[in-house]
Amino acid sequence: MTVAVETGLWQLDPTASTVAVRHKTFWGLVTVKGTLAATGGRGEVRPDGSATGTVTLDAASVDTGHAKRDKHLRSADFFDADNHPEITFAVRGADRLDGDTVRVTGQLTVRGISRPVSFTARLTAADAEALTVEAEFTVDRDKFGMGWNQLGMMRGLTTVTAALRFTRAGA
Repeated sequence: MTVAVETGLWQLDPTASTVAVRHKTFWGLVTVKGTLAATGGRGEVRPDGSATGTVTLDAASVDTGHAKRDKHLRSADFFDADNHPEITFAVRGADRLDGDTVRVTGQLTVRGISRPVSFTARLTAADAEALTVEAEFTVDRDKFGMGWNQLGMMRGLTTVTAALRFTRAGA
């Protein structure tokens, strides 16, 4: 089944959106999970069904449920939230594939470093007033200047899972 998406401008609903991260640590024995607060985002669905837009996250909002670890993640070893308070994903293109899948390409910026990222997302709900997109993709944190890896404890990629709800933007 293909969900129809209304053309026009859409605005992120931060209260109905979630962004989570998970990464294996302690030599792959423990998976650390956390969330980041989405603070803003806008997008446009064009008449041909493609889309562009931006989503912004608050780097200082990282929450893994462990205060000391969260403080370290906000530090210059990782997100460097004091100097780079925002994480952004600028969607350069979002094109419908089969059914409710969408191929998303864009630029992820973390710590002031931008890298191209592409992934397949799923449109899980859409009507005239709101739409929800869900995606999961991996990021190599080393490519964003987050190479801290004491004793080789942190290997591999970080998985990002997002469920983003957009509502029709006012004119």
